[in-house]
Amino acid sequence: MLSTDFILKVFLLALFASSALAQQATGQAAGIEELNERIMELQRQIIEMQHKHNAEIAELKNRINQISSGAGKEKEKGEIASLRKLAEAAAVEGAVSQEPAKEVTYESGGLGLQALNPEISFAGDFLFSTRQDESSDQSSNFDFRVLDIHVESWLDPYTRFKAAIPVTEDEAKLGEGYITLYDIADNINLTLGKFRQQFGVVNRWHKHALDQVDFPLALRQVFGNGGLNQSGASIDWIMEPADDVSQELTFQVTDGSNSRLFGENSHNRPSLLAHYKNYRDLSKDTYLEYGLTGLAGWNDEWTVSSTMQDSRKMTTVLGADLSLLWEPTDKMRYRNIEWRSEAYLMDKRLLAPDGSGSDNINAWGLYSYLQSKVSRTVDIGIRADYFRPDSKDYADSTLSPLAVTGDNPYMWQIAPYITWWQSPFVKFRLEYNHAEGSGIDVPRDVIWLQAVFAAGPHKHERY
Repeated sequence: MLSTDFILKVFLLALFASSALAQQATGQAAGIEELNERIMELQRQIIEMQHKHNAEIAELKNRINQISSGAGKEKEKGEIASLRKLAEAAAVEGAVSQEPAKEVTYESGGLGLQALNPEISFAGDFLFSTRQDESSDQSSNFDFRVLDIHVESWLDPYTRFKAAIPVTEDEAKLGEGYITLYDIADNINLTLGKFRQQFGVVNRWHKHALDQVDFPLALRQVFGNGGLNQSGASIDWIMEPADDVSQELTFQVTDGSNSRLFGENSHNRPSLLAHYKNYRDLSKDTYLEYGLTGLAGWNDEWTVSSTMQDSRKMTTVLGADLSLLWEPTDKMRYRNIEWRSEAYLMDKRLLAPDGSGSDNINAWGLYSYLQSKVSRTVDIGIRADYFRPDSKDYADSTLSPLAVTGDNPYMWQIAPYITWWQSPFVKFRLEYNHAEGSGIDVPRDVIWLQAVFAAGPHKHERY
């Protein structure tokens, strides 16, 4: 920055030069050379003054920098000292007036205990039927078929518990109760307890979750009205995919307690079941699933001519299932078509009760149904059933319905139905059954009205 003296000198010199020029302009006598010499002298003085001024400015800047650096250090030292004093004062105050620690209550942990409570749901199945039946005198009937109590809970991150307790007007019993241990090995789950076995598809389902009022005719004739439900262990292996195909293999070892197949299993030898499932997407809207099942067990005690005889005989049941579903992705809530079929072939070896020696009973059956969703709340469908028992002269009530005395026995049934979902928790179904046959008593015509409700988080779970 220029000093005031310097500016004043420059101004006077300029004024003097202007005056000299003015005098020359007005005609005063002054030599041009003298004027030039004066101007040169003035220029020399201005340059000297400029150098001196620059030196003063440089020295001033150095002094300012030195002062600033020292002030910063002093300021920093002052701040550190101030913080030390505050920390020492706080430490002294805490030591003098330290309050006793308060007890800590972890409320979130208490709320988390609710997760240990199992989920409980109820499913009610109420039926009204009116019939023309040659084998029964009843023309109509109201029946609260079952109140299912469903209990589920995660026992830990790897184990899940499920139970189903059906309660009827006469009794309450354990329908299912099992734990599933997930990923005991790569893609392998282990189930222990009592469970509906994976024979085909629908045997695994509960009655209130069926697409019709009751299980298919052939399934009820081969396994009994309740289906195949035994206690034991199940290993489910999700196999490696083959191209676009998903595969699953189930192997089950259970006690041979099914009265229809293993009623003579006095030593309770276990039964073995294997089920293979193959799933593939045919398109973005269509999938195909098929399965193969094999069941084997033993019987060892027979009543022959009013005497008991021991002889181990094998009973086998083979099955095949096929499911096809078309469900457009943009209208899946309103439209679909589902086709499902299963077939059963049974071979039960035995000692003939009339004393004629070893024999076997062959029975088979199948069902197929087609169902379509016509709106978001309405399903319509039709199911066809067929069952053919064996014909034996010695057949009695203990062998029925697997074997009867009639010639060329068979039974078929047709069952159209419509289901209205009032909500995900309440549904109503109207179904008509027409059955005919030969050599076996069958209901002829039955109209069913079914009301199913679910209370709780599980709605209408199939299993």
